[in-house]
Amino acid sequence: MKVLGIDPGSETLGWGVVEGENLKYKLVDYGTVKSSPREKFSKRLLKVFEGVKAVIEKFEPDVVAVEEAFYAVNVNVAMKLGQVRGAILVLGELAGLEIAEYSPRLIKQTVVGYGNAEKHQVQEMVRLLLRLQKAPEPHDAADALAIAICHFHHAGAQNRINLAKLKK
Repeated sequence: MKVLGIDPGSETLGWGVVEGENLKYKLVDYGTVKSSPREKFSKRLLKVFEGVKAVIEKFEPDVVAVEEAFYAVNVNVAMKLGQVRGAILVLGELAGLEIAEYSPRLIKQTVVGYGNAEKHQVQEMVRLLLRLQKAPEPHDAADALAIAICHFHHAGAQNRINLAKLKK
């Protein structure tokens, strides 16, 4: 299974591709899609759409795992994040991919063991879990890798539950 993790953002969107089975996985690649806050939001949204589309075409993932929206103090930020997430979800559907969504707290709980972990803690655990020499940067890409790793842990658990039910 190949999982594309997405940390949505309208200025910097992080992506990370992790491949493996169950709890044995490895890094494929990671990066960001950046756009300027000076551009109209519609142009930034298009850049995000085209950037993620290119990643999907290049790596051909089986699953797109996306961070769920969180409650932002600024309503405009929350709305823009929702629109970015919508573009990613549409891309996943267009590509015929399985789509999984995880809350920020569950991602941190799964990867770090603490739901209120800080960015540097997530980066370091991603480094350790993927056996990397240095922590992935920027943190947006490390977060995307954490989302992909989270999917392996939760999808694997769900698969084991389903297999156990079949054996009964």
